[in-house]
Amino acid sequence: MSACGQGAAPAPLRVAMWSGPRNISTAMMRAWENRGDCAVSDEPLYAAYLAATGLDHPGRDEVVAHGDTDAARVARALSEGPVPGGQPLWYQKHMTHHLLPGMDTRWVHRLVNVFLIRDPAQVVESYLKSRATVAPADIGLLQQAELFDAVAQRRGEAPPVIDADDFLRDPAAHLRRLCERLGVPFTDRMLRWPPGRRESDGIWAPHWYDAVWRSTGFEPWHLRQPQLRGPALAVAEACRPAYESLRAHRQQLPSAAPPR
Repeated sequence: MSACGQGAAPAPLRVAMWSGPRNISTAMMRAWENRGDCAVSDEPLYAAYLAATGLDHPGRDEVVAHGDTDAARVARALSEGPVPGGQPLWYQKHMTHHLLPGMDTRWVHRLVNVFLIRDPAQVVESYLKSRATVAPADIGLLQQAELFDAVAQRRGEAPPVIDADDFLRDPAAHLRRLCERLGVPFTDRMLRWPPGRRESDGIWAPHWYDAVWRSTGFEPWHLRQPQLRGPALAVAEACRPAYESLRAHRQQLPSAAPPR
Protein backbone atom coordinates (compact mmCIF):
# COMPACT_ATOMS: atom_id res chain seq x y z
CA MET A 1 0.00 0.00 0.00
CA SER A 2 2.52 2.59 -1.14
CA ALA A 3 1.70 6.28 -1.16
CA CYS A 4 0.70 7.92 -4.45
CA GLY A 5 2.82 10.97 -3.66
CA GLN A 6 3.96 13.19 -0.84
CA GLY A 7 1.02 13.88 1.43
CA ALA A 8 -1.30 11.60 -0.55
CA ALA A 9 -3.31 8.81 1.01
CA PRO A 10 -1.91 5.33 0.44
CA ALA A 11 -3.27 3.61 -2.64
CA PRO A 12 -5.65 0.76 -1.79
CA LEU A 13 -4.28 -2.76 -2.15
CA ARG A 14 -6.35 -4.90 -4.54
CA VAL A 15 -5.68 -8.58 -3.88
CA ALA A 16 -6.97 -11.05 -6.47
CA MET A 17 -7.06 -14.63 -5.17
CA TRP A 18 -7.25 -16.98 -8.16
CA SER A 19 -8.73 -20.36 -7.32
CA GLY A 20 -10.71 -23.20 -8.83
CA PRO A 21 -14.01 -24.53 -7.48
CA ARG A 22 -14.30 -26.82 -4.46
CA ASN A 23 -11.37 -25.24 -2.69
CA ILE A 24 -11.16 -23.19 0.53
CA SER A 25 -11.70 -19.96 -1.42
CA THR A 26 -14.91 -18.92 0.35
CA ALA A 27 -13.44 -19.55 3.80
CA MET A 28 -10.42 -17.50 2.72
CA MET A 29 -12.78 -14.70 1.71
CA ARG A 30 -14.35 -14.88 5.20
CA ALA A 31 -10.91 -14.53 6.77
CA TRP A 32 -10.12 -11.35 4.86
CA GLU A 33 -13.55 -9.81 5.33
CA ASN A 34 -13.35 -10.40 9.07
CA ARG A 35 -10.25 -8.19 9.34
CA GLY A 36 -12.47 -5.11 9.48
CA ASP A 37 -10.36 -3.08 7.04
CA CYS A 38 -11.03 -5.12 3.92
CA ALA A 39 -13.79 -5.11 1.31
CA VAL A 40 -14.43 -8.40 -0.46
CA SER A 41 -15.96 -9.36 -3.81
CA ASP A 42 -17.32 -12.84 -4.42
CA GLU A 43 -16.61 -14.15 -7.95
CA PRO A 44 -17.40 -10.86 -9.72
CA LEU A 45 -16.97 -12.39 -13.20
CA TYR A 46 -19.42 -15.26 -12.61
CA ALA A 47 -22.43 -13.62 -14.29
CA ALA A 48 -20.38 -12.70 -17.36
CA TYR A 49 -19.01 -16.24 -17.52
CA LEU A 50 -22.45 -17.84 -17.41
CA ALA A 51 -23.89 -15.38 -19.91
CA ALA A 52 -21.05 -16.02 -22.36
CA THR A 53 -20.99 -19.81 -22.04
CA GLY A 54 -24.68 -20.56 -21.57
CA LEU A 55 -23.76 -23.18 -18.98
CA ASP A 56 -26.51 -24.45 -16.72
CA HIS A 57 -25.20 -23.96 -13.19
CA PRO A 58 -27.34 -24.02 -10.04
CA GLY A 59 -29.14 -20.68 -9.80
CA ARG A 60 -27.90 -19.67 -13.25
CA ASP A 61 -30.79 -17.35 -14.14
CA GLU A 62 -30.54 -15.51 -10.82
CA VAL A 63 -26.78 -15.08 -11.18
CA VAL A 64 -27.09 -13.65 -14.68
CA ALA A 65 -30.03 -11.42 -13.74
CA HIS A 66 -28.38 -9.94 -10.67
CA GLY A 67 -24.78 -9.72 -11.88
CA ASP A 68 -22.97 -7.63 -14.46
CA THR A 69 -22.55 -9.65 -17.66
CA ASP A 70 -20.15 -7.14 -19.26
CA ALA A 71 -16.77 -8.67 -18.38
CA ALA A 72 -14.80 -5.64 -19.57
CA ARG A 73 -16.82 -3.29 -17.39
CA VAL A 74 -16.39 -5.58 -14.38
CA ALA A 75 -12.65 -5.74 -15.01
CA ARG A 76 -12.35 -1.94 -15.11
CA ALA A 77 -14.21 -1.63 -11.82
CA LEU A 78 -12.03 -4.26 -10.16
CA SER A 79 -8.74 -2.79 -11.33
CA GLU A 80 -9.45 0.94 -11.47
CA GLY A 81 -12.74 1.70 -9.72
CA PRO A 82 -13.25 2.86 -6.15
CA VAL A 83 -12.88 0.27 -3.42
CA PRO A 84 -16.21 -0.60 -1.80
CA GLY A 85 -16.65 1.26 1.46
CA GLY A 86 -13.42 3.18 0.90
CA GLN A 87 -11.45 0.39 2.55
CA PRO A 88 -7.64 0.25 2.25
CA LEU A 89 -7.83 -3.43 1.18
CA TRP A 90 -9.96 -5.09 -1.48
CA TYR A 91 -9.96 -8.89 -1.54
CA GLN A 92 -11.32 -10.28 -4.78
CA LYS A 93 -12.24 -13.97 -4.87
CA HIS A 94 -11.85 -15.15 -8.47
CA MET A 95 -12.29 -18.45 -10.31
CA THR A 96 -9.71 -18.78 -13.07
CA HIS A 97 -12.10 -20.63 -15.38
CA HIS A 98 -14.15 -17.43 -15.51
CA LEU A 99 -11.35 -16.02 -17.70
CA LEU A 100 -12.59 -17.29 -21.05
CA PRO A 101 -10.33 -17.77 -24.10
CA GLY A 102 -9.82 -14.51 -25.95
CA MET A 103 -10.68 -12.34 -22.95
CA ASP A 104 -8.48 -9.29 -22.46
CA THR A 105 -6.65 -9.95 -19.18
CA ARG A 106 -4.28 -6.97 -19.12
CA TRP A 107 -6.27 -5.59 -16.19
CA VAL A 108 -5.12 -8.51 -14.04
CA HIS A 109 -1.62 -7.02 -13.90
CA ARG A 110 -2.96 -3.97 -12.05
CA LEU A 111 -3.84 -6.24 -9.14
CA VAL A 112 -1.74 -8.13 -6.61
CA ASN A 113 -2.31 -11.73 -7.66
CA VAL A 114 -2.24 -14.79 -5.41
CA PHE A 115 -2.95 -18.37 -6.46
CA LEU A 116 -4.88 -20.86 -4.33
CA ILE A 117 -4.44 -24.46 -5.49
CA ARG A 118 -5.70 -27.87 -4.44
CA ASP A 119 -4.84 -31.41 -5.49
CA PRO A 120 -6.95 -32.11 -8.61
CA ALA A 121 -8.11 -35.50 -7.35
CA GLN A 122 -9.60 -33.82 -4.28
CA VAL A 123 -11.20 -31.12 -6.42
CA VAL A 124 -12.75 -33.63 -8.83
CA GLU A 125 -14.07 -35.80 -6.01
CA SER A 126 -15.72 -32.80 -4.34
CA TYR A 127 -16.98 -31.33 -7.63
CA LEU A 128 -18.80 -34.54 -8.54
CA LYS A 129 -20.77 -34.40 -5.31
CA SER A 130 -22.65 -31.43 -6.75
CA ARG A 131 -22.34 -31.90 -10.52
CA ALA A 132 -23.02 -34.90 -12.74
CA THR A 133 -19.95 -34.52 -14.94
CA VAL A 134 -16.60 -32.74 -14.91
CA ALA A 135 -14.08 -31.72 -17.57
CA PRO A 136 -10.53 -30.40 -17.13
CA ALA A 137 -11.61 -26.84 -17.93
CA ASP A 138 -14.20 -26.94 -15.12
CA ILE A 139 -11.74 -27.07 -12.23
CA GLY A 140 -9.55 -24.14 -13.16
CA LEU A 141 -6.05 -25.61 -12.77
CA LEU A 142 -5.13 -25.37 -16.44
CA GLN A 143 -6.22 -21.74 -16.46
CA GLN A 144 -4.39 -21.10 -13.19
CA ALA A 145 -1.12 -22.35 -14.65
CA GLU A 146 -1.53 -20.18 -17.74
CA LEU A 147 -2.36 -17.07 -15.72
CA PHE A 148 0.45 -17.78 -13.25
CA ASP A 149 2.98 -17.88 -16.08
CA ALA A 150 1.70 -14.57 -17.48
CA VAL A 151 1.83 -12.86 -14.07
CA ALA A 152 5.27 -14.27 -13.25
CA GLN A 153 6.66 -13.14 -16.61
CA ARG A 154 5.26 -9.64 -16.13
CA ARG A 155 6.51 -9.36 -12.53
CA GLY A 156 9.86 -11.00 -13.13
CA GLU A 157 9.20 -13.30 -10.16
CA ALA A 158 6.69 -15.91 -9.09
CA PRO A 159 3.57 -14.56 -7.38
CA PRO A 160 2.42 -16.19 -4.12
CA VAL A 161 0.96 -19.70 -4.39
CA ILE A 162 -0.92 -21.33 -1.51
CA ASP A 163 -1.68 -25.04 -1.48
CA ALA A 164 -4.92 -25.65 0.44
CA ASP A 165 -3.62 -28.89 1.94
CA ASP A 166 -0.54 -27.14 3.35
CA PHE A 167 -2.59 -24.16 4.46
CA LEU A 168 -5.08 -26.16 6.54
CA ARG A 169 -2.25 -27.69 8.54
CA ASP A 170 -1.41 -24.25 9.96
CA PRO A 171 -3.71 -21.43 8.78
CA ALA A 172 -2.28 -18.86 11.20
CA ALA A 173 1.30 -19.31 10.05
CA HIS A 174 0.34 -19.28 6.38
CA LEU A 175 -1.77 -16.14 6.75
CA ARG A 176 1.03 -14.40 8.63
CA ARG A 177 3.46 -15.28 5.86
CA LEU A 178 1.07 -14.12 3.14
CA CYS A 179 0.29 -10.85 4.92
CA GLU A 180 4.00 -10.22 5.33
CA ARG A 181 4.56 -10.77 1.63
CA LEU A 182 1.67 -8.47 0.73
CA GLY A 183 2.87 -5.78 3.13
CA VAL A 184 -0.24 -5.74 5.34
CA PRO A 185 -0.50 -6.45 9.07
CA PHE A 186 -1.76 -9.84 10.15
CA THR A 187 -4.58 -9.99 12.68
CA ASP A 188 -5.99 -12.94 14.60
CA ARG A 189 -9.42 -11.85 13.38
CA MET A 190 -8.58 -13.67 10.14
CA LEU A 191 -8.77 -17.01 11.94
CA ARG A 192 -12.30 -16.87 13.40
CA TRP A 193 -15.57 -15.40 12.17
CA PRO A 194 -19.24 -15.52 13.18
CA PRO A 195 -21.34 -18.20 11.45
CA GLY A 196 -24.02 -17.31 8.94
CA ARG A 197 -24.44 -15.66 5.58
CA ARG A 198 -22.98 -12.31 4.54
CA GLU A 199 -24.29 -9.53 2.33
CA SER A 200 -21.08 -9.98 0.35
CA ASP A 201 -21.91 -13.60 -0.54
CA GLY A 202 -22.85 -14.20 -4.16
CA ILE A 203 -26.51 -14.81 -4.94
CA TRP A 204 -25.53 -18.43 -5.66
CA ALA A 205 -24.53 -18.95 -2.02
CA PRO A 206 -27.63 -21.02 -1.06
CA HIS A 207 -26.53 -23.64 -3.59
CA TRP A 208 -22.91 -23.91 -2.43
CA TYR A 209 -22.19 -22.24 0.94
CA ASP A 210 -23.99 -24.38 3.52
CA ALA A 211 -20.73 -25.54 5.11
CA VAL A 212 -19.25 -22.03 5.08
CA TRP A 213 -22.38 -20.60 6.68
CA ARG A 214 -21.98 -23.10 9.52
CA SER A 215 -18.27 -22.44 9.90
CA THR A 216 -16.52 -20.23 12.44
CA GLY A 217 -13.00 -20.80 11.12
CA PHE A 218 -10.98 -22.93 8.75
CA GLU A 219 -11.78 -26.64 8.80
CA PRO A 220 -9.25 -28.87 10.56
CA TRP A 221 -6.81 -30.62 8.25
CA HIS A 222 -7.30 -34.31 7.66
CA LEU A 223 -5.81 -36.72 5.19
CA ARG A 224 -7.81 -37.10 1.98
CA GLN A 225 -7.14 -39.93 -0.46
CA PRO A 226 -9.77 -39.84 -3.19
CA GLN A 227 -10.41 -43.08 -5.06
CA LEU A 228 -11.26 -41.93 -8.58
CA ARG A 229 -11.93 -44.14 -11.57
CA GLY A 230 -12.68 -43.81 -15.26
CA PRO A 231 -13.44 -40.31 -16.62
CA ALA A 232 -13.06 -38.69 -13.19
CA LEU A 233 -9.54 -40.06 -12.81
CA ALA A 234 -8.72 -38.98 -16.37
CA VAL A 235 -9.74 -35.40 -15.60
CA ALA A 236 -7.65 -35.29 -12.42
CA GLU A 237 -4.60 -36.69 -14.23
CA ALA A 238 -5.03 -34.27 -17.14
CA CYS A 239 -4.79 -31.41 -14.62
CA ARG A 240 -2.00 -32.88 -12.50
CA PRO A 241 0.96 -31.46 -14.49
CA ALA A 242 -0.47 -27.95 -14.09
CA TYR A 243 -0.98 -28.55 -10.37
CA GLU A 244 2.55 -29.85 -9.86
CA SER A 245 3.98 -26.90 -11.78
CA LEU A 246 2.14 -24.46 -9.53
CA ARG A 247 2.89 -26.46 -6.40
CA ALA A 248 6.62 -26.09 -7.05
CA HIS A 249 6.14 -22.39 -6.18
CA ARG A 250 3.88 -22.90 -3.16
CA GLN A 251 4.35 -20.92 0.02
CA GLN A 252 6.36 -22.95 2.50
CA LEU A 253 6.90 -22.28 6.17
CA PRO A 254 10.29 -22.35 7.87
CA SER A 255 11.10 -25.68 9.45
CA ALA A 256 10.77 -25.77 13.20
CA ALA A 257 14.03 -25.32 15.03
CA PRO A 258 15.55 -28.65 16.10
CA PRO A 259 15.19 -29.45 19.82
CA ARG A 260 18.21 -28.69 21.96
